[in-house]
Amino acid sequence: MTAVASGPAEPARDCALCPRLHDFLSTWRARAPDWHNAPVPAFLPVGGAQSVSLLIVGLAPGLRGANRTGRPFTGDYAGDLLYGTLGRFGFARGTFEARPDDSLELVDTAIVNAVRCVPPENKPVGSEINNCRRFLTATMADFPNLRAIVTLGTIAHQSTVRALGCRVAALPFSHAGEQQAGALRLFSSYHCSRYNTNTGRLTEEMFVGVFARVREFLGE
Repeated sequence: MTAVASGPAEPARDCALCPRLHDFLSTWRARAPDWHNAPVPAFLPVGGAQSVSLLIVGLAPGLRGANRTGRPFTGDYAGDLLYGTLGRFGFARGTFEARPDDSLELVDTAIVNAVRCVPPENKPVGSEINNCRRFLTATMADFPNLRAIVTLGTIAHQSTVRALGCRVAALPFSHAGEQQAGALRLFSSYHCSRYNTNTGRLTEEMFVGVFARVREFLGE
């Protein structure tokens, strides 16, 4: 099963579908006018949408991470682990320096968040997840050669499953889970947040293991 486009893949800069998130961004635009402070777009590989065989779906931008820099997983700890792992398996190249103008490039891989705007306390509510799913669905529909998706955390996983038109109960989340969703292979992992790694819920070895399996599935 694949996503069917239902509109644009990126929300407008002043998207007001979610009043709470819109107001939160407005507050931070006043506090930090030099930050991105807007919906964070998908990060695409150098080959563009046609080259994407792997999509990574996160939860939402971090306040001082992607919301500041405008690039997913850029500016906070989660990016260190994610991009280091992607480089290890050939899904990225260049040097990740936690800023959008570094030399990092994705290879046949795209990264997007299930919720494009930063939520207060990093916790989007159900209506916000549902509102933003239209952009996730449209993003996936833009990738004609997509073969695999990695979901980071339960919320990202469930929103991705719904965007694919599947039942959440039929494709439940589990760390290192691997399931077939129509023509796509769906891999899942605990989110690579500092909280998860500090508490030991997710170790680097566990995270690397997920992407080792993805690399094996997609081939060299």
